[in-house]
Amino acid sequence: MAIKIITDSTCYLDEALVKQYEIIVLPLYVTFGQESFKETDLDNTVFYPKMEKEGIPISSQPAVGEIFLAMEEILKEGHDVLGIFLSSSMSGTFNSATLISQELSEKYKDAKITILDSKTNSMQLGFTVLEAAKKAQETQNYDEVVDEARRVIDSSRFIFIPENLDYLHKGGRIGGAGTLFGNMLKLTPILTVHNAETSVLKTVRTKKRAKQALIDKMLDDHEKYEIQALAIHHINCYDEAVALQEAIEGKVSAPIHISNIGPVIGLHVGPGAIGFAYHTKNKITD
Repeated sequence: MAIKIITDSTCYLDEALVKQYEIIVLPLYVTFGQESFKETDLDNTVFYPKMEKEGIPISSQPAVGEIFLAMEEILKEGHDVLGIFLSSSMSGTFNSATLISQELSEKYKDAKITILDSKTNSMQLGFTVLEAAKKAQETQNYDEVVDEARRVIDSSRFIFIPENLDYLHKGGRIGGAGTLFGNMLKLTPILTVHNAETSVLKTVRTKKRAKQALIDKMLDDHEKYEIQALAIHHINCYDEAVALQEAIEGKVSAPIHISNIGPVIGLHVGPGAIGFAYHTKNKITD
């Protein structure tokens, strides 16, 4: 018997880590008209040109049946389940998984099932999933694994900047006048996911200054909370991500890797978005 971790595709974990820690990943979907695609099957180099041509798609959670079958497969093998999903304010995935877990608990009365709302997405979610999966390979103590997931949820941050405000406008995050005004003045918002909501940390002039503000915020968090691992997230701007990695080289004594953001989250900010996701040793309190 083991403790199995199940999550969704917006965690954007490297496939090698998913395999190494036997994490079950359920794909979300994007739909253009009558065409529906698993997020995991759409490369960003294909997705964004398609979006420019056909308009903003609809994103949707995994089918209820997919979630049910994936969870029951784990339970049939005699394992316990810990599900960690993207923010319930951004998707119905968490709520569906919660309802399914209640139904399956009646059928598999000896099994342990916990469903957690990560209150975020991308590698902020990914780090929670990964650390829980690592803990599950270290111990058979179910409560310790759940506690580790909760700890990382409270000890992580995701900060990022968009290339421009157009995609935020398309996604309903900012009005048309605000988009025009912001783009004319070259204003760049620094965004974060906090308490399950995307919010603006600060706004600066030019993307160059915004990148420095990202670095400053991350280093401030490192000094206060001690970063344990860091992902540089980007959407179709790998060279910028590499430059950002070089800019922080030697300033953070923690593993750093570069990670792409997929279509479901990326459609709200667009190509050119870049930022940091990280988790810390100590609880983040601001």
